[in-house]
Amino acid sequence: MTHKTALLFAGQGAQYAGMGRDLAARFPAARARFDRAAEILDFDLARICFEGPEAELTRTENAQPAIFLTAWVAFRLLAERAPGFSFHATAGLSLGELTALTAAGVFSFEDGLKIARQRGRFMQEACELTRGAMAAVLGLETEALRAVCAAADVDLANLNCPGQIVISGQTDKVAAACELAKARGARRAVMLPVAGAYHSRLMAGAQPKVRAMLEALRLQPPAVPVISNVTARPHGQPEDIRRLLAGQVISPVRWEDSIRYLLAQGFTRFIELGPGTALSGFVKRIDKSASILNVADVPSLDSAARAVTATN
Repeated sequence: MTHKTALLFAGQGAQYAGMGRDLAARFPAARARFDRAAEILDFDLARICFEGPEAELTRTENAQPAIFLTAWVAFRLLAERAPGFSFHATAGLSLGELTALTAAGVFSFEDGLKIARQRGRFMQEACELTRGAMAAVLGLETEALRAVCAAADVDLANLNCPGQIVISGQTDKVAAACELAKARGARRAVMLPVAGAYHSRLMAGAQPKVRAMLEALRLQPPAVPVISNVTARPHGQPEDIRRLLAGQVISPVRWEDSIRYLLAQGFTRFIELGPGTALSGFVKRIDKSASILNVADVPSLDSAARAVTATN
């Protein structure tokens, strides 16, 4: 069976100490990409990926390039191991949108990695200037949660899949929103272990810095459709990409809408690249019939390469 395939790229929060280590140990091409990243960024990002410590890895300025790099290595290894590998669209959750754009040829690997590092720094700075938090709310419909956010003065941050939405804002207001959500029928509302209020108005300080960084770079039109987190539709020309990537910093990630758009376009197979399997779980919650593969380590790479080769 030939599939219409979309690649999905992991976002911040998927990181773990040890990610990419077995890929680099097994494949010289992977090790070379980790070494190249150290040259580009002038610090040993591979050591943080492979060894941690967790506190260093989870710092936003480290986590973002680390996840970008690990996902990129997974993508390139799959392309090299599966003869005839092809894909027809890409999407990424928050930070993962940068990897999705790089896979589609909008950025070079070098520029994509640098953007991930700088974006992480800008967001870290915004976190340090604000007292922000995020929480996952389970089992409440979007419109009901939108009303909760308005009452508590916080923002919707990630609309991941049916029944799972993340909210973001000032710490005390997010805590109050959790209690209000539970009072209005949410099954659970849990504060998340993150450094700040991503995808909320508290990230406004990072937005012009991201825009200025992108203005200084040359972007190519995407070779395949890349789904924007902001619009849940394909990106357009480079100027539109710059605008939407800057807006993404303070806007909700419309992940469920993005996947539903791809499903409506006839996509039947999704391949998650990078650490973790959160995106695969979201897709399954959105459409149980979708075919899902992931590449995070040697066993999952071997499995995905076999599956892709068998259906090409």
